[in-house]
Amino acid sequence: MMTESTTINTPIRRATIKDVTFILGFIRELAEYEHEPDKVLCTEEMLEKTIFGPFPYAKVLIAQTEEGVPAGFALYFYNYSTWNGKPGIYLEDLYVQPKYRGKSYGSALLYALAQELVDIDGGRLEWSVLKWNTPSIEFYKRLGAVPMEEWQTMRVDGGQIAELAKRSSGILE
Repeated sequence: MMTESTTINTPIRRATIKDVTFILGFIRELAEYEHEPDKVLCTEEMLEKTIFGPFPYAKVLIAQTEEGVPAGFALYFYNYSTWNGKPGIYLEDLYVQPKYRGKSYGSALLYALAQELVDIDGGRLEWSVLKWNTPSIEFYKRLGAVPMEEWQTMRVDGGQIAELAKRSSGILE
């Protein structure tokens, strides 16, 4: 049940290509927080191509201070629920710099994503959180998020992708 019901006046805006340096910085800081700094392979060029290029794969919202300084971000993309026949939003990363935490930036980003979901007549907002990240889990629960305990995240990455792809007979046009 949601306990925070006040409207947040934190400025949230859509990222532009000029924000690539901030976005990559936030990604690296998040990786540090999650104890995996060496896993970040992303570059500014990759972000420019995949978020701001001709076929954007993701979108980014920026939470900024009243002075216009980026304080955090939400990187997300659309998914689809076959069960409810509606689009959804998958939140890949939500990050607020430590000095801005507890000042409603994270809440404001989630509220903005919820508004975007309402605008597209979407069905659900989903994301993953590390099981050890108790502060974030508690924050999400206060906003009304429910853990999906019965679902297990599965992943294929690295060389295993190429191994699976070798078994494909292709896609008919």
